[in-house]
Amino acid sequence: MKIMTLIGLILIVLGVVGLILGGITYASTENVVEVGTVHLEVDQKEEVPLSPIFGAGAVAVGVILLFVGRRRKSLISGCWGSFASDI
Repeated sequence: MKIMTLIGLILIVLGVVGLILGGITYASTENVVEVGTVHLEVDQKEEVPLSPIFGAGAVAVGVILLFVGRRRKSLISGCWGSFASDI
C-alpha cells in the first residue's frame, strides 16, 4: 500500500472518530493531602473539545490523499504498461 493511501485512510478514520466523539476525555489524578502515611488523591475528568471543522477537514484531506495515491498508482502503471507494449 502506498504511503499517501495509508495516510489518507488514517486521516479518514481519525476524522470520523473526531466527528463522532466531539472531543478527547482523560482522567488526571491530583494529590490533595499528604500527611504522614495518609494520602488523599482526587481523580478529575478533563475534556479537550475538538471542533467538527477539524474532523471534517481531516476526512476531506484523507479522501483527497486516498484518490491522489490511487490515481498516481494508476498513472504510473498506465505509463509503464504502454511502454512495455512498445518494446
